[in-house]
Amino acid sequence: MTLRLYNTLTNREEDFTPLDPDRKQVLFYSCGPTVYDYAHIGNFRSFLNADVLRRTLELLGYDVRHVMNITDVGHMTDDDIADGGGEDKMEVAARRIAQAKQDGTLPADTEIDPGDPFAIADFYADAFLKDARQLGLKIAFDQQSNPDIMPRPTKYIREMISHIETLIKKNHAYVAEDGVVYFDVQSFPEYGRLSGNTPDQIRSGQGGRVDEATQALKRHPADFMLWKPDPKHLMRWESPWGEGYPGWHLECSVMAGSLLGKETNGVIDIHSGGEDNIFPHHECEIAQTCGASDEALFARFWFHTRFLIVEGEKMSKSKGNFFTVRDVLGKGATPAALRLELIKTHYRSNANFTFQGLTDSQRQIDRWKKLESWLSKHADAKLDGPGPLVVALPAFKQALTSDLNIAGAIGALSSAAGMYSINADPPESASGNTTYADELEALQEMNSVLGVLDLEWEQAAAGAGEDVAIIESKIADRNLARDNKDWTTADRIRDELLELNIAIKDGSEGTTWKKIVK
Repeated sequence: MTLRLYNTLTNREEDFTPLDPDRKQVLFYSCGPTVYDYAHIGNFRSFLNADVLRRTLELLGYDVRHVMNITDVGHMTDDDIADGGGEDKMEVAARRIAQAKQDGTLPADTEIDPGDPFAIADFYADAFLKDARQLGLKIAFDQQSNPDIMPRPTKYIREMISHIETLIKKNHAYVAEDGVVYFDVQSFPEYGRLSGNTPDQIRSGQGGRVDEATQALKRHPADFMLWKPDPKHLMRWESPWGEGYPGWHLECSVMAGSLLGKETNGVIDIHSGGEDNIFPHHECEIAQTCGASDEALFARFWFHTRFLIVEGEKMSKSKGNFFTVRDVLGKGATPAALRLELIKTHYRSNANFTFQGLTDSQRQIDRWKKLESWLSKHADAKLDGPGPLVVALPAFKQALTSDLNIAGAIGALSSAAGMYSINADPPESASGNTTYADELEALQEMNSVLGVLDLEWEQAAAGAGEDVAIIESKIADRNLARDNKDWTTADRIRDELLELNIAIKDGSEGTTWKKIVK
């Protein structure tokens, strides 16, 4: 099967083939987190969709070399400005931690020296990796044996300086009067191809957060910073242009080239990120990578995930709907349910995260888990012909090859799983050449992409979330009682739920519940 994938660079779906079709190797770079705080579930939607793409490529027989950065310097708060305005996010983290320490509100498990940005980065990087492993990101498990595949920019300062020197030599960059090194967008006619933001459009829309004095030092308002001398910056290094720090955009170009592009002059197959990365971050990456390499392309395919909203609203701390992974797990959700909830909406559509949806995802996983156990128990039993899951596997793959149609893939699995009645042993009269082991293998092959049946549940800190765990447990017990036609037990559990102010409703998709507000 050939994967059809939407390419942001060309604004259309295209057949995917790697740079070297004979080797079937895919060079894949993903923009990862900036480790100044815990990553939220909107961040993880992007990371998980990249994981699904990687798993799909592997299902299709490709060898994927996947790299994801962990940004620990240079990412500014006003990152929608190509020049990177505001403050370095690591300095924001240092100030936030110092204030919390002074107020006595710093949690015991975040005892960090606010004056040590490397310690801050290490703490939040470790937290991210723990969250990523809980949600089944393959690259986070690979990182345990090969840390280089999740690089830190602070380890690549020498390579960044060399890259800047190359850009200056090729007249794509210049040193302004204040010592800042800028990329000259007018030297790269393709600037704006990815996002549609041409230099002239940027000129007319420039202003506000970029002061006039800074703009006056640049050749063009769209020129973006590659290196900034700043002897007072919290994290700084020596360079030919003075002690300072690199631009955020430069980091990914250098790390992708160093870890993936050595044999291809910097060209890679796929680059992923959230849609907010398209401009300025990825646009600037293309300019400075191609400017140094003289290649027509940096990444052949650009893969972007759209935004996540929560209960129909934009995620915001002020609205109380801003959640990290540990927040959601702390409310009693399992990592598997959170993973499925974040991947089940197509990556090019905005996703609406809801707690009812999380409950529905858990119910679906529970059905698949029960089927997996039943198939394992009866693995040696024979069927008269190919089973429903074996039959569904090609449709599952076909859906994924259609620009990662995850809903279609899940639908193929769920339809096949729904053909089973697992409350009884299989018929003994079957005498075909296939067994339920073949069905189990097909289920596990589908799960190799979904990644939900093999996640361990590492329960987060208890608290308000205990109520959700208790409710889900009681509903599961009630459903089992109903399956066994034990109506007395089922009614008793329903009454117990009513005492907890929980109303339940049985439907074709299973049992749903809601809190009774009095």
